[in-house]
Amino acid sequence: MTLHIPVLAAELIDLIDPAPGEVAIDCTFGSGGHARLVADRIGPSGELICIDRDPNAEAEFAAFSDEVACTTRFIRGNYADVLPDLFDEGLHVDFLYLDLGISSLQVDTRERGFSYSYDAPLDMRMDPVQELDARAVVNDWPEQRLAAAFRDYGEERYARRIAREIVRRRTREPIDTTTALVAAIKRAVPTPAQFASGHPARRVFQAIRIAVNDEIGSLERALPDAWRLIGPGGRIAAISFQSLEDRIVKRFLADRARGCICPPESPICTCGREPEAELLTRRPVTPTPEETAANPRAHSGKLRAALKVREEEPIAGGPTVRRTER
Repeated sequence: MTLHIPVLAAELIDLIDPAPGEVAIDCTFGSGGHARLVADRIGPSGELICIDRDPNAEAEFAAFSDEVACTTRFIRGNYADVLPDLFDEGLHVDFLYLDLGISSLQVDTRERGFSYSYDAPLDMRMDPVQELDARAVVNDWPEQRLAAAFRDYGEERYARRIAREIVRRRTREPIDTTTALVAAIKRAVPTPAQFASGHPARRVFQAIRIAVNDEIGSLERALPDAWRLIGPGGRIAAISFQSLEDRIVKRFLADRARGCICPPESPICTCGREPEAELLTRRPVTPTPEETAANPRAHSGKLRAALKVREEEPIAGGPTVRRTER
């Protein structure tokens, strides 16, 4: 198994700047690479809540919690489902971060079928108890839906051709393994394109994994709840590995950093809107050449972060007021 190396770890710590005694949420614990750095900074008086839907991550957490000084807590589940429950508990945190996409823990466990490099059953479930798996997507989804997923989630140029070839093959026999799926993809992609940019199955495997685990839907649902959980002065950060996730994070943070929304032709502001956030990253932070050389899986990583400067607080029977960081 490949040694887990957290991506953009130093840059994440610099941006969220953990301090002793703070309370934090790691939404995607994985192997705990980022969590260890955070735990060291918040110290014995701090608290770190770790979330992951993968049972292997829970096993990793058991060892992690014995080795760090801060108070720790693990919640197994999709972070999009867990965050609103934490808010309902009355929890407020100083910072929160997400390391999106697949973990080394998952891709290197061959039998889980995340990788096109190994022959394994088609699975790709981050939570192995959920019903939908990659085999169901590949064998049951209609051609048009497959093509849309390959295009939207994988930005695959040959999405329609690949979907058509998958449907043609599965009419003869089910596509049950990663090797069989790779063979279908290679048959559909023109030979010159197979050597253009990485493995020809890379984008399709990414798209299927995203569809199986509802990764885009989870991110879109989670961001508003994550924002509610941090108060003024709190920080939020996300590391993404594909453009659709990065755009979602970028737009969410930019919307909260935006002030006046009056039409440009208005001589004065009448909306009264003030920014709720200060962007800590005007452009995404990306891995250095040195990090990419040491950890090739880091090459597509993009880190964005923001500081919460104020929030709206509805007052019963009265207008909304703004509470500002002091």
